[in-house]
Amino acid sequence: MTRAELVAAARDSIARGSKSFAAASKLFDPATRERAWLLYAWCRRCDDIADGQDHGHTMRAVADARAQVAELAALTEAALRGEATGDPAFDALGLVAAEVKMPSQWPRDLVAGFRLDAADWRPQTESDLYHYCYHVAGVVGCMMAVVMGVDAADDATLDRACDLGIAFQLANIARDVAEDAAAGRCYLPRDWLAELDVSPDALMAARNRPGLAVLAQRLADGAAKHEASARLGAPALPLRSAWAVLAAAGIYGAIGREVAARGERAWDARVTTSRAAKLGHVARAGWQAANRARLYRPAGRDPTLWTRPRGLPPA
Repeated sequence: MTRAELVAAARDSIARGSKSFAAASKLFDPATRERAWLLYAWCRRCDDIADGQDHGHTMRAVADARAQVAELAALTEAALRGEATGDPAFDALGLVAAEVKMPSQWPRDLVAGFRLDAADWRPQTESDLYHYCYHVAGVVGCMMAVVMGVDAADDATLDRACDLGIAFQLANIARDVAEDAAAGRCYLPRDWLAELDVSPDALMAARNRPGLAVLAQRLADGAAKHEASARLGAPALPLRSAWAVLAAAGIYGAIGREVAARGERAWDARVTTSRAAKLGHVARAGWQAANRARLYRPAGRDPTLWTRPRGLPPA
C-alpha cells in the first residue's frame, strides 16, 4: 500500500475506534495528524487481536491469547525492520516509526503489556497497577510525543507524556470495572480489594459496590494527579499539538471525574462524553494552549508519582 492508502486506512480506524481521539486528532497540523492516525491504527489493531475485538468493541474470549500476542509481536518486529507485513496497521507502524525515528523499545513495551493480559496477569499492589498502565498506555504517550516532534532523549517532556497516558488508563480502568469483570479481568490491585473487603470473585455483587466506589475515587484521584503533571509539558509542544493534547486531557479527565461522582451507580450505564461536552473541552483547550507558557509554568515533577523506565531506549 502507498503512504496515502495507509493514512486513509488509519483514518478509518480511528473514526471507528475512538470518537474522542478522532476529535482531538483534528486539532493537529496535517503532518502530525497523519502520523498520529498511523500510530493509533497499529495500537488499535494490536488491542483488537489481543482482546478479540473489532475496533475496541464487543470484547470476547480469545481461544489462544498467548499465540495471538506472539503473532502481533512478530508482525510488530517485521514492521520495525521496515518489512511489508500485508496488514495495513502494522505497515502503518513501520512507516511512522521510520519517519519520526521512534525508539524500537517503545512498541515492544506496548506488546509486553498485551503479554501481561494474555498471561491472565493481575496486579497485586499499586506499583503493579502503574507498571501495567505504563505498558498499555504510558508508553503510548511517549510514542505520541515523538510523533509531535519531541526529541526521544528529552526525558522531562517524555515523563509528562507518559503521565497523560497513565491518566487515561486509570480513567479507563475506573469506567470499565464491570465490563472487565464480565470478561474475567480485574485491574484493581489485590491489596486494594482486601483493604475494603471486596471479593474479586464476585466483583460486581451489590455488597461490593461501596468498596468499588471508594476504589473508583482512588483511581480518579490518581488520574487527576497524572493529568495535572502532564499539563505542565504543554509548553514544550507546538501550539496545535498542545491544543490536541489538552483537549484529550480534558475529555478523559471528565470521564474519570464522572465515574467517581456517580459513586456506587458508576457502572449502571457506561460513562460517555456528549458531543457538546467534547466541543466545550476543545474550546477550553484552545485557550489553554494559546496561554500555555503562562498557565503551565515549568516545575519539578511530583516525586510521589510513579516514574517510567528512564533514559533513551535502544534503537
